[in-house]
Amino acid sequence: MKKSIVIVVILAAVFTAFKSAEKESVVLNEEVKTNLNFVADNVDVTASVLNWKGSKPLGTHSGTVTLKSGNLELKNGALKGGVFVVDLTSIKNLDMAGTDGAEKIEGHLKSADFFDVEKYPTATFTITKVKKEGTKLAVTGNLQIKDVTKSITIPAMIATENGVTVFKSEVFNINRTDFNVRYGSKSFFDNLKDKFIDDMMEMSFVVKTKA
Repeated sequence: MKKSIVIVVILAAVFTAFKSAEKESVVLNEEVKTNLNFVADNVDVTASVLNWKGSKPLGTHSGTVTLKSGNLELKNGALKGGVFVVDLTSIKNLDMAGTDGAEKIEGHLKSADFFDVEKYPTATFTITKVKKEGTKLAVTGNLQIKDVTKSITIPAMIATENGVTVFKSEVFNINRTDFNVRYGSKSFFDNLKDKFIDDMMEMSFVVKTKA
């Protein structure tokens, strides 16, 4: 009987200690989120944009894509992480804006020839590392387009004013064929003559948090 009582007391003590540790873990996790200013979907998608530019022998086309959602993780104003979800169904051409040509370009970019937005409606950039280099940042992250994810590093700056944090990257280049966007690429098709499209695309982010 005494042995049974001792066992019950021991089990009760272990259970209490376990619950205490579990509670402490939850508190610590919340503290980490607080210290990082963790706020889910704190990006203002109406004020944020991904700019793009593509080139070919006969000229260039440029435009924008809006964000569907996003988050910037900050600690004392410093960037620690984040994720940008890009809405590829919102691709816009600006250099021919207001013309049938712009609508044609937008439709082609959304088609299976390029980004196949019906099957892959979003692209994602997930920040994995931030390194300070002078007055700028080297931001490394996983860029997912279509069914491919690759790590890239882009130069950027971040600033906060009146409660709004702005992440602004410099122009960076990606090889579209790395993400299975191969239409008009000399790397995959012959006899294109001057009808080819450059593999390299220019991009840049402007991402703002909500006030």
